[in-house]
Amino acid sequence: QVQLVESGGGLVQTGDSLRLSCVASGRTISDYAMAWFRRVPGKEREFVSAITKNGGDLYYADSVKGRFTISRNNANRTVHLQMDYLKPEDTAIYYCAASPTLATRNVITYRYWGQGTQVTVSS
Repeated sequence: QVQLVESGGGLVQTGDSLRLSCVASGRTISDYAMAWFRRVPGKEREFVSAITKNGGDLYYADSVKGRFTISRNNANRTVHLQMDYLKPEDTAIYYCAASPTLATRNVITYRYWGQGTQVTVSS
């Protein structure tokens, strides 16, 4: 089992950057593929980005490709999401998630979830 805690959210303006962090405790993070999802109230949780257990493969939603970068440091038990050129439509609660199997775009793959961090982008 692994516990996930996100941080780094906040209120920014269009074009600004934020760096989200997810710190894992419990079982070693290298046993998990990791991902970021986001949710806007009233909508389904949406895939943002994922990274394989060894960090060798990265995946992005089309809406964030070229603007967001996912990374991980297994020694420090952290996963980051660097978000550049933020847009108002990026406003959401961002969740870190861990999968004991594969890095996919499907929410049901992920067994463990953090509580989320709010990102608000003003126009």
